[in-house]
Amino acid sequence: MYGNDIPGAPTEIPVLGCSIAPRDGTGAGANEDVDARDTVITGLTLYAPYGTDIRATDQIRVAGVLYEVDGLPGSFRSPFTGSTGPVVAALKLVTG
Repeated sequence: MYGNDIPGAPTEIPVLGCSIAPRDGTGAGANEDVDARDTVITGLTLYAPYGTDIRATDQIRVAGVLYEVDGLPGSFRSPFTGSTGPVVAALKLVTG
């Protein structure tokens, strides 16, 4: 309607060669008190092979748990050597 895409059923695409690391949960805004209940945001940092297409609207399954991409993923190619680094994406799991 009104030219907006209507999303279909999600498709899971396995991506090999990824690594994950925990995100710091003690930073400002990591935990909030909302309407007298705690909202806990748990996060990971995902490192995927260069060229992996990850979008801010994607969801990522890690060890059977579904996370949302938090912000825009980034990647880097050196302008001097042409070497590449991983695609880095912040992942979040929101409960509460």
